[in-house]
Amino acid sequence: MDIEFNKNEDHNKQLVFKLKSRLEKVYLGGGEKKIASHHKKGKLTARERIEYLTDDGSTFLEVGALAGEGMYEEVGGCPSGGVVVGIGYVSGRQCVIVANDATVKAGAWFPITAKKNLRAQEVAMENRLPIIYLVDSAGVFLPMQNEIFPDKEHFGRQFRNNAKMSSMGIVQIAAIMGSCVAGGAYLPIMSDEAMIVDKTGSIFLAGSYLVKAAIGEDIDNETLGGATTHCEISGVTDNKFDNDEACLDYIRSIFNKIGKGDSAGFDRVTAALPKENPEDIYGILPHDRVKPYDTLHLLKYILDDSKFDEYKSQYGQTIVCGYGRIDGWAVGIVANQRKVVKTKKGEMQMGGVIYSDSADKAARFIMNSNQRKIPLVFFQDVSGFMVGSKSEHGGIIKDGAKMVNAMANSTVPKFTIVVGNSYGAGNYAMCGKAYDPRLIYAWPSAQIAVMSGASAAKTLLQIKVATLKAQGKEISEAEEESLLKEIKDKYNEELSPYYAASRLWVDGIIDPIETRNVISTGIEAADKAPIEKFNVGVIQT
Repeated sequence: MDIEFNKNEDHNKQLVFKLKSRLEKVYLGGGEKKIASHHKKGKLTARERIEYLTDDGSTFLEVGALAGEGMYEEVGGCPSGGVVVGIGYVSGRQCVIVANDATVKAGAWFPITAKKNLRAQEVAMENRLPIIYLVDSAGVFLPMQNEIFPDKEHFGRQFRNNAKMSSMGIVQIAAIMGSCVAGGAYLPIMSDEAMIVDKTGSIFLAGSYLVKAAIGEDIDNETLGGATTHCEISGVTDNKFDNDEACLDYIRSIFNKIGKGDSAGFDRVTAALPKENPEDIYGILPHDRVKPYDTLHLLKYILDDSKFDEYKSQYGQTIVCGYGRIDGWAVGIVANQRKVVKTKKGEMQMGGVIYSDSADKAARFIMNSNQRKIPLVFFQDVSGFMVGSKSEHGGIIKDGAKMVNAMANSTVPKFTIVVGNSYGAGNYAMCGKAYDPRLIYAWPSAQIAVMSGASAAKTLLQIKVATLKAQGKEISEAEEESLLKEIKDKYNEELSPYYAASRLWVDGIIDPIETRNVISTGIEAADKAPIEKFNVGVIQT
């Protein structure tokens, strides 16, 4: 192995180490003292509940583990958005699990909590997966109620989704394992079956203090809305259990009797590992993001048996398209080619840039994949579309629109992995978050923004300097350099995959060698939902 491989390997392994260190901290939720306090009450934590509930030896694909990271620091932060979400297996049945983390501000809802819960419901609805709610929440975080309560994609949207999922025949099971108050009380009761843990679970529209203030009635919370009240008097909940474990055991018994739904019918054969060692992927991805690399080589570390049937290999070479398998599933790959390529006309095309011919090829490939009912996987390392008079005269906007149209109207499920750059309109064309990928994950090497940090900083600096000059102010070269650094530091922070993950622009950041498992889990989920007939609409030729 050459020195460049070793440099790349060291750099990428350090990025993965930092990722795992940050995740370990996130997994502690509100911290060890809060966890101990939780245990003292006889309760399991959110992650312990999920571990107990899911099948031994099965995988749990977490969605939004880094949500809320670095946000709300003025009120102590909100690790994982105060809720743990993911796709897991219960009694052999794949499902979505949502568990409030009461070690984080008593499980209160922050704006990012609402966004994450809605993402969980979206995953369930798109893939027709059963969903389990493990409820333990103090309700809306009141100091931020204006950012959570009234808008379309706020707190109330989850109850609308409860109703929609019910009409779609999606199984919803809820367990009240702690507090469940105010508007949040509707979520478990709009589910198909709601159970409650005795003495620790409670559910009411208003707690005892608010009842006293509102109507002058003196009553304790247990009598007002405890397990006995709701299982024996009101009938609001269906069954009560002595502890968390008994409640979770009952959910498992429900799931081992659920019938199978329809299938999308995606093709799967016996899985094969890549011929290339997946761990060598660390040495392939350049530590210097401006350096080129061969995407076809990278794919050999991801695809079954390292086999790839390339489509139009000599045309539109800055996008690689073709078919292969991941964990046995047939997939269509659309990936940015990062090496500089030479066309038949002798022209040199920059890697990571989408040209007219590349966009045209990708649009045709996406349509073919829909015709054949093959899920699509996008590997993003894109700087954007080619600019300049030659590209404009050649119709780059029209060809880019064709690609976006085909991708946006695709009815086969789409999955996106952000490998490196994800800039500007390239993010859109390569199935960014706005285009409904079933799952979208980033590698630690990813960057997501309108443009690169260097380009953006220089542009912003020019605007700032011009504004100051218009005000009659002159700045020295040293001041200009200091201003450039300040702008660049801020922009680079926003480029970070952690910035994106904390805001749920991506579902999470993963070790590159986890890519196969993420895509396989996603396609298995998507296979539960029959797909509609593909109709691309109007495309200019």
